[in-house]
Amino acid sequence: MSYALQAVIAEVTHRCPLHCVYCSNPLEMQRRSAELSTDDWTAVFRQAAEMGALHLHLTGGEPLARADLTKLVHAGRSVYLYVNLITSGVGLDEWRLDALIAAGLDHIQLSFQDVEESAANEFAGTRSHALKLRIAEMIRQRRVAFTLNMVVHRRNLSRLEEMIAFAERTGAQRLEIAHVQYYGWALRNRDALLPSREQVRGSMEIVDAARARLQGRLRIDFVLPDYYAKYPKPCMNGWGHQQMLIDPAGRALPCHSAGVIPGLEFASVREQSLRSIWEDSPAFNLFRDESWMPEPCRTCDRRTRDFGGCRCQAFLLAGDAATTDPVCILAPSHHLIADALEHVNGNDDSANQGWVYRTDVAGDKWLPRHR
Repeated sequence: MSYALQAVIAEVTHRCPLHCVYCSNPLEMQRRSAELSTDDWTAVFRQAAEMGALHLHLTGGEPLARADLTKLVHAGRSVYLYVNLITSGVGLDEWRLDALIAAGLDHIQLSFQDVEESAANEFAGTRSHALKLRIAEMIRQRRVAFTLNMVVHRRNLSRLEEMIAFAERTGAQRLEIAHVQYYGWALRNRDALLPSREQVRGSMEIVDAARARLQGRLRIDFVLPDYYAKYPKPCMNGWGHQQMLIDPAGRALPCHSAGVIPGLEFASVREQSLRSIWEDSPAFNLFRDESWMPEPCRTCDRRTRDFGGCRCQAFLLAGDAATTDPVCILAPSHHLIADALEHVNGNDDSANQGWVYRTDVAGDKWLPRHR
């Protein structure tokens, strides 16, 4: 069976002015000196377009940390990719925003940590909320597609209705309410971030009511935490089925977290073509079909919908990337999820633990900080 590349996720840098407690960046981040050049990325975008890809997601870290970001946008748009910028907004001003749009930027996804300034700054590990408010207003005044992203968790779900009202005021066309997913730094802070059953149930009711009220005016996408699902999410719509992530140094990965799986070697776009990596590299083919699947996945009628769940989550929680995602209620290791939920739902003090923040990319050790 052949698989068609549809989207490239370009992590153009791991540098970031924020230190979010749920950061999805890998624990071992790439340094600035290792980053691909403008010409390197331009070649990547051209090859992706030649393979039939449609979407280019420029992300990081914070992509605005790259001085050549306008050139990267132009490079993607010049080969007819739909260019989406995923950003905190830090580093953006009116002049630069206009330049990005003139270069062909199609869509901006702006992240917020909360609607309450003190809480937002705490979760981001830096004072950035006031700036984000100004950036949102700048985007609203321009002709560019605008998504507002709110990451929700145990500590801010009580303000979900205020978040939705805020999104209405920004003029965004789309609001993504994304529960924290527990990888990277979020896994380190899981006990303080994982919401209670009551909170999750309440958030679903609030979103359902808002969708009905705002139909035709604001699209609301809602991402539930895996841990409360009956079955796992379809990992990247299939490992190596549709998307390729390229990290700042040029390593091509099937997903954001694939680097945590030991023993995998990821080819570099500096040394191989995108097509050869996509079609022939062992890392992309390892979990692509069903041959790796153990029971109960191998004979489950859901295997073509969720593909056995997330390989990275299986490794992080169960220690084996080739086992059923523990989120699945049929998984032999599902007790790991049940134990985590029992701990959080029975422990009111879990939300009062200190955070471990993501360090700067130049850092070489953990920086524990407490409230």
